[in-house]
Amino acid sequence: MLQFTQSLPVYGDSNFEDVLKTEIEKFDANLLPLQQGLSVGGYALYDSFNVMIINVSESSRHLQVKAGIFYRGVIAGCSCADDPSPTDVTTEYCEVLFMIDRGTGEATVALVRD
Repeated sequence: MLQFTQSLPVYGDSNFEDVLKTEIEKFDANLLPLQQGLSVGGYALYDSFNVMIINVSESSRHLQVKAGIFYRGVIAGCSCADDPSPTDVTTEYCEVLFMIDRGTGEATVALVRD
């Protein structure tokens, strides 16, 4: 479960997006839809990622945060002992939507498809 305990209290402050970005980057990457967001590689690498806040909007109950995530993926060969093709690491990008409950800070995340 994603929990926004640091950024929700500062919503409306000038540093909100910086706090939000930092908080998202501390989440376990396995909780984000990185594998589903691959565009080049076959496997997402969960070692690190960077976040760009695209848009924040609000309703009476939720904050909706659209964010871009930059991460790495792998184009893997057949993994045979004599496979001449190297394992290529690629830069990946996907957009996600966080729906943050304004009362509890609990959130869901979904991949944004164009």
